[in-house]
Amino acid sequence: MITSKQRGYLRGLANTMVPIFQLGKGGIEDNFLKQIDDALEARELIKLTVLNNSGFEAREASDIICENLRCEGIQAIGNKIVLYRKSRKNPRIELP
Repeated sequence: MITSKQRGYLRGLANTMVPIFQLGKGGIEDNFLKQIDDALEARELIKLTVLNNSGFEAREASDIICENLRCEGIQAIGNKIVLYRKSRKNPRIELP
């Protein structure tokens, strides 16, 4: 678990990020989870967009993804999700 101070720091880093994935009508499938898992390992902090035709709300999608990938849901506002997981091989982000 991360603290609220760390969560705020990560929110600040994610503020200027561009979403690299879109959750659409395909839903949350194994292939989609694998891509997110690889991106989290490489980047540690990623932003996703939840499209209206996906059938998920942002918070709901965040909870499902975090449960499957054991990552932290940093923020879910509107249709954007921010996820964080410390990289096992090459940690880059130093939390306060």
